[in-house]
Amino acid sequence: MKEQHFFFHPQPLDGILPPDETQHATRVLRLGVGAELHLMDGCGTFYTARVDTATNHRLTYTITATEPQQPEWTGRIHLALAPTKNIDRTEWFVEKAVEIGIDCITLLDTKNSERRVAKPERIEKIVIAAMKQSRKAWRPRVEEMQTLTSFLRRTDLPTSRFIAHCHEGQRPYLLDCLPRCTDALVLIGPEGDFTADEVSAAEAAGFRSVSLGSSRLRTETAALVATHLMRIANR
Repeated sequence: MKEQHFFFHPQPLDGILPPDETQHATRVLRLGVGAELHLMDGCGTFYTARVDTATNHRLTYTITATEPQQPEWTGRIHLALAPTKNIDRTEWFVEKAVEIGIDCITLLDTKNSERRVAKPERIEKIVIAAMKQSRKAWRPRVEEMQTLTSFLRRTDLPTSRFIAHCHEGQRPYLLDCLPRCTDALVLIGPEGDFTADEVSAAEAAGFRSVSLGSSRLRTETAALVATHLMRIANR
């Protein structure tokens, strides 16, 4: 069976493939007039289309079938983390989190953060590429960098909210705390971890301190573990 290559076209679908997707369709895959085209809008629908015209710079199409998709999980999965000093490691997390399944990623500026700037446009490209590769019907949202203080003040955060850290004290395992099939949010700190004051502020804002296991994990690994556990709870 021939592999289907998906192309991302955000709403509204106007019959003209976006320029960056056109380059891949015509120059790499060499799709021509009459070829079948598979599209996703990032809002829960796949489409089959027929190529009407194709040049290196422009591809037009006609939709022949609309295929609404069923959600793969219930509840919203939200992970907020302080980006790593080496941005490649954060980008690796973003790619893998999209493949596993996530709804929202927030970048945090914390006391011990070693990176306070990120390029959202590059991260968005990684999200779209991972979404196409893993055939996710919904495009995860990536929120721009914000301070932990401002994030904790938000009123749109779910009731099930957790903060993972390495400070002393008994903390329950995250998976044992996650309610099934509901919105959840986990905070992951920078390489130097959250400060004690930040943990206290998060707990005062309704976050529960949790453990991700006995191993000491890198920031991006901890973030991926937390994402996977939330995904398991929402299967």
